[in-house]
Amino acid sequence: MSPLNDDHLRRFAERGSVVIPNVVPPTLVEAAMQRIDRLVEQNPPPADRRGFHFYWEQNPADTDPLVALLQGSSAREIVQSLIAPLALAKLEQLQVSLNIPVWNHRPGGPHIDGLKITEPSGRPGTFTLLAGIFLTDQTASDMGNLWVWPGSHNVAASYLCEHGPDALFDIEHPTYPMESPEQVLGRAGDLFLGNYLLGHNMGGNTSAVVRRVVYFRLQAEGHRTRWRDCVRDPLLEFEPARMALNRHR
Repeated sequence: MSPLNDDHLRRFAERGSVVIPNVVPPTLVEAAMQRIDRLVEQNPPPADRRGFHFYWEQNPADTDPLVALLQGSSAREIVQSLIAPLALAKLEQLQVSLNIPVWNHRPGGPHIDGLKITEPSGRPGTFTLLAGIFLTDQTASDMGNLWVWPGSHNVAASYLCEHGPDALFDIEHPTYPMESPEQVLGRAGDLFLGNYLLGHNMGGNTSAVVRRVVYFRLQAEGHRTRWRDCVRDPLLEFEPARMALNRHR
C-alpha cells in the first residue's frame, strides 16, 4: 500500500506541493539539530545576519545525520512512491536552510531553482522534486516559512510547451500570471514535497526562533536525459499523481 493517499497525490498534481506530517521521528530530528549546531559553531553566520543563511553538503555520506532524515525515516519510501515506477537516483547534495529572526521580509515573487548556475555541460540544474524536512515548527505565518505559488508548476509547463524547454532560462523569476502565494505550515519532523517547476521563495521571520529546514533536491534515475520533456509535462516523473488526478476527473 502506498504511503501517500489519493488526496496527497491529487494535491501534489494540482497544486504542486504537499506536506506529509510526522514523517521523521524526534530522535533523527534531534541528531540533525546537533549536527547543524556543529556547522554553526564551526562556521557561524555573520553577527548581523538576518534572514537566510545556508550550508551546502556535496555528496554527503550515508552516515551523516542530515542524510538520515531522508534515508533513515519513511521519507525515502514516500518519495519513491511518488515517482514509481521510476527509481530515486543517488543523493548528490543537501542544503541546510536557516532563517534568522527578526527579518521583516515579504518576497516580491517566486523563483525556480537551478538556473543561475548551470551544470558544467551547460544543462540547467533541473531535478525531479524538492524535499524539505522541517526541524523547527512553522505553525503560523511569518516564522521563516517557505512561500509557494500554488499551481505555478502547471503554468510554467504551459509556458515551456509554447516557447520550448530552453526558455526555462528566461523564467528563473517568472512573471506570468499565477495564483496568490501561500505560506507553508508544518511541524518538526514533517516532510514537504514540491514539484521542480513550482514557484517558491523564502519569507520573513518575525518569531523568536531560527527556522531550520533541510532540503534535498532529488532526481529520478535518468532525469538528466529527459529534462526537456519533464519541464513541459510536470507529471512526467510522477505517474501515481497523474493516475490519482485522472481517477477524480
